[in-house]
Amino acid sequence: MKQLLKLKTEQPKVLEQSVEKVRSILEKQQYDFFGKHGAVKTCHYTKNSLHGKTACYKQQFYGIQSHQCIQMTPSVDLCNYNCTFCWRPMEYAPGHEIPWSEADDPKTLVEKSIQAQMKQLIGFKGDPTAVPEKVKEMFYPKHVAISLSGEPTLYPRLGEMIAEYHKHGMTTFLVTNGSNPEAIQKLIDEHHEPTQLYISLSAPNEQLYYKIDRSQVKNGWQRLKKSLEAMCKLKCRTVVRLTLIRSAMIEPENYTELIKLAMPMFVEVKGYVHVGYSTYRLPESEMPMHNEIVGFAKKIAPLINYEFRAEKEESRVTLLAKPDIKETKIDFLKVKA
Repeated sequence: MKQLLKLKTEQPKVLEQSVEKVRSILEKQQYDFFGKHGAVKTCHYTKNSLHGKTACYKQQFYGIQSHQCIQMTPSVDLCNYNCTFCWRPMEYAPGHEIPWSEADDPKTLVEKSIQAQMKQLIGFKGDPTAVPEKVKEMFYPKHVAISLSGEPTLYPRLGEMIAEYHKHGMTTFLVTNGSNPEAIQKLIDEHHEPTQLYISLSAPNEQLYYKIDRSQVKNGWQRLKKSLEAMCKLKCRTVVRLTLIRSAMIEPENYTELIKLAMPMFVEVKGYVHVGYSTYRLPESEMPMHNEIVGFAKKIAPLINYEFRAEKEESRVTLLAKPDIKETKIDFLKVKA
């Protein structure tokens, strides 16, 4: 039986903020801004790792060392979606591309992001509870997740920025909402593909897509499908991530058809978590339990002939992989950083 999407009916005043007000809020949440539209916030899993605690699921799935990972965005104030499940306050974000003439220099964004990370972590140097070896290694970041806030493909010099990180010997994970297939094609044409590219998918059909993602893009559903098709042409590692609220955990056969457009190396099935600004839009009942996520992933896996490889209950996430992929972790000696 189809479930009905349960949105909160009245939008609270807290979601009606100016860019300046939201930046002030984000600064209190330890976002470090640089340039016109860049930002870094140290992930709590980075801090956990430095204390010898649980690391990010990307460490378990892909071998990314959490204490050497930077979480950044080149488009902190820009998103062309207004997703109901987003923990960020994106209602204020102007949904247009950064003009080339106003775009920050890629090299500057890379250098400033590394400096911002070091600034946020410097306190661990004198922390007696931190793991000494990891504290030494944190000064030499090896990975960047381009996913903190906003839609990164709205930054017109994204490929150059990715290439600059690679010059620093760092691997890159790029997460996009799939609204900009031209940007994905541009990465291919310029030979500036990331180490791993994610496309987020949060609905099995067009009707739910517009209710959940609240796209501000004309023909957004069709553009998402074009991005999935473009994924097939990428030479880098590829992931389709299903970010699921409970009402969207229906029609596994429709998710299957969308995934088949991309044929990624991996599929992550991840549950929505009722935190941040999403709590003003969605009730807690839309947050699925981990066993539900596992069950839904196991419904999808045989439909696309993928294998269930891993799960991390704390993050409410599972990993499916193509049968011919024997090792999900990155071989850092072979991968082109």
